[in-house]
Amino acid sequence: MILSTKGRYAVMAMVDLAAHQQDKPIGLAAIADRQEIPLAYLEQIFAKLKRAGLVQSSRGPGGGYKLACPATEIPVVSIIAASEEAIKMTRCAEHSHAGCMADKTRCMTHDLWEGLGQQIYGYLRDITLDDIVARRIRDKFPRDPQAQPHATLFAQLAEQGTSLAG
Repeated sequence: MILSTKGRYAVMAMVDLAAHQQDKPIGLAAIADRQEIPLAYLEQIFAKLKRAGLVQSSRGPGGGYKLACPATEIPVVSIIAASEEAIKMTRCAEHSHAGCMADKTRCMTHDLWEGLGQQIYGYLRDITLDDIVARRIRDKFPRDPQAQPHATLFAQLAEQGTSLAG
């Protein structure tokens, strides 16, 4: 899975909104400036977030966006889904029983990548905007010191442009 800028920007913008929200709406220009996201791109993302019911908007002077519900009730996976990002590791079409091979069978590593996709989905489902703003992610998911060599390997592969998906 490679999360596109659309998904990353959506999460970044929603975290910014949660961190800066008070009684009045926040304009997208302020979020765009703080997060260094192109305003036109952010407008497209927020249209999707609004359709998904994650934010509310108000027009006119002092207008902008507010979270539609408390940050404690908005999991990261909902933001990514609203931005139309797929959380999947296989090359198979979503909701298809056909496999990823030309003959419609599953490749030998299909279950491995599908399981990894489910782990990523569960991780993002269990983290809320409030967890990010309050910097509780490491408390909820402590780092495994044994896993560090794997993180280094993944970083090296990413730099080389090597894909791990089957």
